[in-house]
Amino acid sequence: MNKTRFNILIVLLAIAGLLLVVAWMAGMFSEKMAPGTTKPPVVDSSAAITVISQPRKLYEPVPASIQAKQATMISSRILSRIEKIHVRAGDLVDKGQLLIELEQTDLQSRLSQANAAVNSVNARLVEAKQSLARAVELSKTGVIAKADLDRAKANHDALLADLTNAKQASHEAKVALGFAKIFAPMNGRIVDRFAEPGDTTQPGVQLLSLYNPLSLRVEAHVREQLAMSLSLQQQLTVVIPATNRQLVSTIEELVPAGNPGSRSFLVKCSLHYSEGLLPGMYARLHIPAGTQSALLVPSRTVARVGQLDVVWTVDQGVVTRRFIRTGKTADNDMVEVISGLKAGEQLLPVPLHIPKAGVEPITPPSS
Repeated sequence: MNKTRFNILIVLLAIAGLLLVVAWMAGMFSEKMAPGTTKPPVVDSSAAITVISQPRKLYEPVPASIQAKQATMISSRILSRIEKIHVRAGDLVDKGQLLIELEQTDLQSRLSQANAAVNSVNARLVEAKQSLARAVELSKTGVIAKADLDRAKANHDALLADLTNAKQASHEAKVALGFAKIFAPMNGRIVDRFAEPGDTTQPGVQLLSLYNPLSLRVEAHVREQLAMSLSLQQQLTVVIPATNRQLVSTIEELVPAGNPGSRSFLVKCSLHYSEGLLPGMYARLHIPAGTQSALLVPSRTVARVGQLDVVWTVDQGVVTRRFIRTGKTADNDMVEVISGLKAGEQLLPVPLHIPKAGVEPITPPSS
């Protein structure tokens, strides 16, 4: 019987202890404060900063790419076998530098044959000139008929024509021999090579690609509403995400025909030479898209608390903490406020130490 009473007593004590813990957590043992009896802290608002609204230019980022204004595809003008290629992708070359050598044996043989034909016609022409001179003298004395004189003259003129043809053939063979060596048409950098020694080239087939790194530009397809507001020599901002750089470009060409599928116009902007820029890189061209009113506050009035932006507003000396949403940083260290404030409100600079209400007065921060 005593044991049963002892067990009941233990259970009652446990329940009583649990109730006390619940009451303590609910604040029953804390000092109560009647609503409306606490006065908000008051500060001097002379150091407050006014939220201003001012027009801000809007820019629309348009996807673009970097291209070379001066680029060429190098190919052969004759059918021949490649003997040597002196460059590889990435090499810098100068104008007139030897790039590719083709087999020259057949071409040299043709040139030799053409030169031999010229010498042969020259020898025959010497004889024809002498024969024509004798025929003229004999014709004056009436020894030979006029038909013989005409025959000698025709033979001489025919050999003159043969000599002209032979010289033209020699010149063509010499020019063709010059095609066996391919030189750089401009200063630039080799992008890629598409053949190797031993390959047989054909006229017009690409062997090398070359571009001038000093002639890079940005090309973008801009929607027609924005493209109509652009003009030649207008300066635009270009952002290169790969190098995290921002450059200034100048519009040098506006293609006067739009793409009917995308309703856009091709815009080409020149770039000053800069290290690290390569054709084909992604870029963003910022196109002016009008203006919009924006709320701007000094960055010194905004505090970062974790992932939140906080400001302290003051109205008739009463300080209130407010969470806001900020945008981009503007000029003069001003921050754009997207939501949480309105124009004309007063802000206090940070750092701001706000005491508990009713404990001590607030000391306004120094401006």
